[in-house]
Amino acid sequence: MQKFADEALIEVSSGKGGNGCVAFRREKYVPRGGPSGGDGGKGGDVVFTVRRNLRTLAHLRFQHSFQAENGHDGEGRGRNGRNGEDIIVPLPPGTILKDPQTSEVIEDFGGREEGNFVFLKGGNGGWGNVHFKSSVNQAPRKALPGKPGIFRSLKVELQIMADIGLVGFPNAGKSSLLDAYTNARPKIAPYPFTTKIPNLGVLSLGKGKWASGGSYEDGRDIIIADIPGLIEGASQGAGLGHRFLKHISRTIALVFLIDLSEPNFLEAFDILNRELDNFSPELSTKKRILCGSKCDIEGTEEALQKLAAKYTGEKVVGVSVFSGIGLSELALEIGALANTDGDIT
Repeated sequence: MQKFADEALIEVSSGKGGNGCVAFRREKYVPRGGPSGGDGGKGGDVVFTVRRNLRTLAHLRFQHSFQAENGHDGEGRGRNGRNGEDIIVPLPPGTILKDPQTSEVIEDFGGREEGNFVFLKGGNGGWGNVHFKSSVNQAPRKALPGKPGIFRSLKVELQIMADIGLVGFPNAGKSSLLDAYTNARPKIAPYPFTTKIPNLGVLSLGKGKWASGGSYEDGRDIIIADIPGLIEGASQGAGLGHRFLKHISRTIALVFLIDLSEPNFLEAFDILNRELDNFSPELSTKKRILCGSKCDIEGTEEALQKLAAKYTGEKVVGVSVFSGIGLSELALEIGALANTDGDIT
């Protein structure tokens, strides 16, 4: 199975500050040298960085503890200790940090661009004895210890950032559609549950084979997410798809793939929508397109008409990846939906 992880438990610790130094000048011809103890260095920070080339939390599977370097102690002759090195933890866009006990959201990287985020600051270094010299105490033997670092346990969750989510029963044609529109190459086979992890692809409207007039913005890149197929009862944990329903929670709109060659094609949308509503009512209210798939099979033209007649208030499009039927029309509809709300929420 491909390496994919969307949850991880980790521990992070910022560095302890270095201790201040007690020292005195000991030089020839300076018999009463004053204090010369340097300050301790600052402890390293815990820094999270968002990297768009990451699509999974698999790199956190085997390393669960991240410790920034402690600050170095101060030294004599007024030399301050070196600051500790930061520990940098890379994360994919859409990552959420939660408290593992209460599930309270600590930080959501869903709307962040690439860059660094200082999560825990390292402890400050302690003062050396040079800071404690006074007119009444010219040889202080006092220095301060460094401040301790901060420790946190975190639950890290990934919610994939995509504009459009593909939803459907197993073997409805979601992966084939993703393959036709994008450079993603998901596994495709004529049996259910071929897709076991979410797949992402980029549909480049206004470029290449999809370059034609339309309501979308020229050159618009649309990220499409294909999640494993749902079955009835998915919201209660049945099948594979329930684990990945959260990955379509940030999408602008959904495309429901309905296999027109199946006997229960007229009930498919109601079942799928009910599962989404049970999982999260917000999902069932997203903008959507009903896409009847496999229109190259005999009898599906009549099935598409029945589907459109039943759901008169929905946008219904028929496609066939095999013959190319309806792909351009569906691409235009996807482009129009992806541009309605601007940024992903």
